[in-house]
Amino acid sequence: MPHILQLNYSQINRQKISIFIVWLFHLSAMIGISIGFEDWFMSKTPLNLTVIFGLLLWSFSYKEVKFWLGMSLFFLGGMLLEWLGVQYGLFFGSYVYGDNLGPKLDGVPWFIGINWALLTIITGLMAKHFLKSTIGRILLGAGLMVFLDLFLEVSAPIFDFWEFENGLVPLSNYIAWFGFSVLFHGIFNVLRLKGDGKLACHLYGAQLVFFAYFFVLYKFLIV
Repeated sequence: MPHILQLNYSQINRQKISIFIVWLFHLSAMIGISIGFEDWFMSKTPLNLTVIFGLLLWSFSYKEVKFWLGMSLFFLGGMLLEWLGVQYGLFFGSYVYGDNLGPKLDGVPWFIGINWALLTIITGLMAKHFLKSTIGRILLGAGLMVFLDLFLEVSAPIFDFWEFENGLVPLSNYIAWFGFSVLFHGIFNVLRLKGDGKLACHLYGAQLVFFAYFFVLYKFLIV
């Protein structure tokens, strides 16, 4: 019994530390960018994604083969979709990636593949946390990914993440996002991946607050 209590206490501590770090990174970046240090903070985007990925592994304690199988499928699938998008304009429209997402493979940043995997895992755990129906979980998880993208698209060209031709995000981008997210969440549920739903909510919430803030700032307040 003492050993079990100690383990649970350790898990709770990891969760609290992870939540604190997630909000610290995002709120610091919001403040820093707002007061004029945009270039410095945006260039650290790969570091931020690395930290989130590290917290995911540390706090969720994934050791199962199926977790790594899922991560690999989401990463490789995301990279393939983005490569087809960048090279041939398929699915999402005509767009190019900037420099703030780090090193690229044939025009596609490695971190965009990691981001596909992270968002799928995070939103999948959130959906699992709130719903029991598999279909409901798949649709909610995919919807959460697209909802975040609605805010992200406004900041993406300003932060030198990516930019669509003529600065217009086509409807096909959101349709494709939802369609492929449904596919990825289907895989997530088939594999029955498990993790910390509460931390997933904070990981998603911090990104949503961050990009919603700049959505309002750049869309309505800055002329």
